[in-house]
Amino acid sequence: MIEVESGTPRSCAVPMPVIGYVINGNQADAPPQFTVAFREGLAETGFTEGRNVAIEYRWADGHSERVPTLIVGLVRRRVAVIVVSGDLPTLVAKGATGSIPIVFMAGSDPVGSGLVTSLNRPGINITGATMLAGPLGAKRLELLRELNPKTTAVGLLVNPNNPNSEPELADLDAAARTMGLQTHILKASNGEDIDKAFAYLIEHPTWGKGRQSALSAADKVRSRDQLEDREDARIDCSTTSPVRC
Repeated sequence: MIEVESGTPRSCAVPMPVIGYVINGNQADAPPQFTVAFREGLAETGFTEGRNVAIEYRWADGHSERVPTLIVGLVRRRVAVIVVSGDLPTLVAKGATGSIPIVFMAGSDPVGSGLVTSLNRPGINITGATMLAGPLGAKRLELLRELNPKTTAVGLLVNPNNPNSEPELADLDAAARTMGLQTHILKASNGEDIDKAFAYLIEHPTWGKGRQSALSAADKVRSRDQLEDREDARIDCSTTSPVRC
């Protein structure tokens, strides 16, 4: 739980409502359509930036440890709404305020991760959208085996900062045992960790033969992380599943 001290009362009224948008990615790397789509969505509900609503973006530049400070700053700023993407930023926002409305985009089960009490009645000040990744471990491994029928071992890249990683990892591990697959778990919460994880796999006797495939996979993961960061898209890895095969 994050405690937020009350700010000093303002001497003058805010001329228009302010939306605080916390993004884990880097502003320089964010594609223009990212913020354009958000503004277009607001326009569809009658809000135009600069005319009847203000938007204050807070960029974490890929450093998830900065997210709590950014959110607390918005709470002290007394914004009208806080918009976040990803499970961990949403949990931080939920802990920081019980009165400012929070709108989230989560990559997994918002009930299971503790974001909301239920889908139809999410809570007093929190609502949003989710991809509901759910228990899809068996299906993902089936697809992997279709791509490589000779697969006997699977590496699982896990973001330990994502609150959904534990249940999804358990689901994948159970599915792997049923299919007779060996699992190897590696933890990574940022680009540097991902590089180390793939470097380990390349040198490991079980995985080393697939050196080029591992390097290609690493590049794809980094590219995907960059896209997710632009969309939130990720503290975490999180638009999508926190566990990757």
